[in-house]
Amino acid sequence: MTRTERRSYYMTEEAAFPDRNSESSPTASKGQTRPIRIVIADDHPVFRDGLRKLLMLEEDFRVIAEARDGKEVLEVLEQHQPDILLLDLKMPPGLDGMVSLQKLQASRTTTKVIVLTASEQRAHFVRAMNLGACGIVRKQAATELLIKSIRTVHNGGTWFDSQMIKAKLRQSSSLPAPAKQGGRCGDAIQLSQRQREITSLIAQGLKNKQVADKMFISEQTVKNHLYTIFKKLGVSDRMDLALYAIRKKIRSPVRR
Repeated sequence: MTRTERRSYYMTEEAAFPDRNSESSPTASKGQTRPIRIVIADDHPVFRDGLRKLLMLEEDFRVIAEARDGKEVLEVLEQHQPDILLLDLKMPPGLDGMVSLQKLQASRTTTKVIVLTASEQRAHFVRAMNLGACGIVRKQAATELLIKSIRTVHNGGTWFDSQMIKAKLRQSSSLPAPAKQGGRCGDAIQLSQRQREITSLIAQGLKNKQVADKMFISEQTVKNHLYTIFKKLGVSDRMDLALYAIRKKIRSPVRR
């Protein structure tokens, strides 16, 4: 495929639906924030088309390009610099989704990656996470979960469904140290010793009352700390916090 043909293949929403997604449209001109710019990478045209049409229904989403293999993913990201890449792990051999993640990790892109997968293999989830994926969404998931994951990741959080997080927690002792993500999800953020202790206990599955008892503080104090921790890390819930603890190897011993 020539460069000209590739450029025409990357069908953008401006060309296909100018009134719906153009930043010069009446909706965008009312002082609203810039829409979330999304690229879909999947080797199945029907899946890409269906997903694009679903995302179009969201006022704050804008699908700017598509890619059908790993090579096109890298070209599209270089050309468009999207906010979010929805990346299928299982694309044609040679440069599939996992290899694409490896190459993106070595690049300076600030695009945040949400992996789309039909796999149930924990090893795939763990590897994708350690290659810099900010979220993993199974293709079997409900549409509203994918939509929520995009907004969560765009706002600086991470997204993994509960089953995946439980798998990570069980494997946390064997996870390799996470590489720096170059400005993408989960950059290292300084937590106080007390905040690290609370984060570690939450990652172990303890409830607020149990954390309070272990640390000899009130339950309200735990809640206050969690509010500050959530805000500082940009996480949305306890599962996101547990995942952060796994990624950053937070295992601070609690003072006795």
